[in-house]
Amino acid sequence: MKTMTCRDLGGPCDTAHHGESADDVIQAQDAHLKAAQDSGDESHREAADAMAARWKDPAGGMGWYQDTQQRFADLPED
Repeated sequence: MKTMTCRDLGGPCDTAHHGESADDVIQAQDAHLKAAQDSGDESHREAADAMAARWKDPAGGMGWYQDTQQRFADLPED
């Protein structure tokens, strides 16, 4: 298992997301951003908008995804 934070994934806070794969932490970040936005936390809006744009344009978001995959792979195990 490895850990990336909201900030590591382009967000504004240090909430930790744990997973066996980069996809696990990306999905956790997506849920975190949605929950923050649903609760009225405006500090996460920019990151949530950027995440939504990546989901809507997979080809355009592929660079971010590949970078995140590599950064996850380079992390030590927890």
